[in-house]
Amino acid sequence: MTHPFLDLAPLSAAHFAEIEDRVARLLSTEQDVVIMQGEALLPLEGAIRGTAGPGTTALNVITGPYGQTFGDWLRDCGATVIDLPVPFHTAVTAAQVREAFAAHPSIDFVSLVHAEAATGNTNPVAEIGEVVREHGALFYLDAVASIGAEPVLPDAWGVDLCVIGAQKAMGGPAGVSAVSVSERAWARMADNPAAPRRSYLSLLDWKQRWIDGGRKALLHAPAQLEMLALEACVERIEAEGPAAVMARHASAAAATRAGALALGGGLEPYVYEAADAAPVATTLRAPSGIDASELVARALAADPALPLAAGGGALAKEMIRVNHYGPDATRGVVRACLAALGSALGELGVAVDLEAAGRAVGDAWGAGA
Repeated sequence: MTHPFLDLAPLSAAHFAEIEDRVARLLSTEQDVVIMQGEALLPLEGAIRGTAGPGTTALNVITGPYGQTFGDWLRDCGATVIDLPVPFHTAVTAAQVREAFAAHPSIDFVSLVHAEAATGNTNPVAEIGEVVREHGALFYLDAVASIGAEPVLPDAWGVDLCVIGAQKAMGGPAGVSAVSVSERAWARMADNPAAPRRSYLSLLDWKQRWIDGGRKALLHAPAQLEMLALEACVERIEAEGPAAVMARHASAAAATRAGALALGGGLEPYVYEAADAAPVATTLRAPSGIDASELVARALAADPALPLAAGGGALAKEMIRVNHYGPDATRGVVRACLAALGSALGELGVAVDLEAAGRAVGDAWGAGA
């Protein structure tokens, strides 16, 4: 017996390199792009450990849980870390970053999450990139959630390390990820005696054994199925058109915000300003006196496939996430999620207006499309 998933010819180095090139085109970058054989935490950690050390002074922007993780990694590397925490219902500003540089002129590394799917906010990377460039710091960006949902332009924004994953707005696999690396970042790694070598975390190994060798021989057997799935999701984005894919996500976010407000019952957007809200996912604040986890459980009882989740950790009691990304960035999914939340609120004795929510979704989707 043969099986279409199991009995495949080995993925060649040339095919691997072709997929890297397609990802580079998606990012509009001339930087080296390395596809890492693991979930995005692999290049996220590898990039920090490769470029940060005891002589590093890092500005770590925290607009959600991933920013907190990056600060932990930076400290573990021996870096001096200046945290810039921002309330999760908003976004950081370029002015705040500029103030941090003024207070700490030694900053030479900036870590930032573009879009925080966990908290529903997105940060103005282009404006922040201008500030970072003015001070000559290395710019590290987590664009795992934002890629596919909004523009991600490492070259134009001066990003030195831009990490992406396919499992959210790209609608692809979680088992592979990618990072674009500038020449400055490669030089920082080469000068860092603590940069991982002969390690799964090592970007330098990929540089010296893969890129510098002309991408002729892979370091190890690739995750073939995940690589083919990544190629397929990039093909799908190319076929629909990146602008159309991003417009779909923007419409889903606008429709979810408008529909939640029209639904009533005390449900409201968690991120106050629409301009600060991420197109990849919308977070909502549960009505006063109602546990968000319980509300989501009730909403999912009728349809467990809906992309609804309660917030993580301390946010579980107050935050609801509508994960309208990838194939779920559609008007039908948004309507179904709001209808399920409305029905769950009704079961708890809260008055809602499902018809008004449906009209608001339609109106907002038309305006955002």
